[in-house]
Amino acid sequence: MRMAALIVGLMAALLTGTVSAATDERGPVTNLPLPRYVSMKASEGNVRRGPSLTHRIDWIYTRRDMPLEITAEYGHWRRVRDADGAGGWVHYSLLSGVRTVLVQQDMLELHGRPDAAAPVNAKLALGVVARLGKCETAWCELSAGGYDGWAPKSALWGVAPDEIRD
Repeated sequence: MRMAALIVGLMAALLTGTVSAATDERGPVTNLPLPRYVSMKASEGNVRRGPSLTHRIDWIYTRRDMPLEITAEYGHWRRVRDADGAGGWVHYSLLSGVRTVLVQQDMLELHGRPDAAAPVNAKLALGVVARLGKCETAWCELSAGGYDGWAPKSALWGVAPDEIRD
């Protein structure tokens, strides 16, 4: 009985895209880790209910560089989720491996180095999409609107809490 419950739970997690990175799951098409973050390459992209052109379009992403989380793969299709938790299937050609993040705190300070006492280079408004650079344990380097600096990882969506980037 326990094994059946475990299998049902795992299948539900796979279908909803809630399998954690700790499972070391790999995509069946790309062999890349699932889940993983990407960004919108196109300025417009249809989000479908299923992985084919015959499935209904639920909505359209209209923001280039928007960070998205890939939770599943099927052929040329990727199931994605945005910062609001909304998701669906997007054709892989609309996605880019370029990493971006969404600012989740209004007037987020960009510091000259990864230290809250460091001088502030700029402030970013809530909802700004920034290019992601290096990440340390608690800080990430960002670029947006011609400004560069370091921000607390906890104020960003599009980077895993334990992710380190060089």
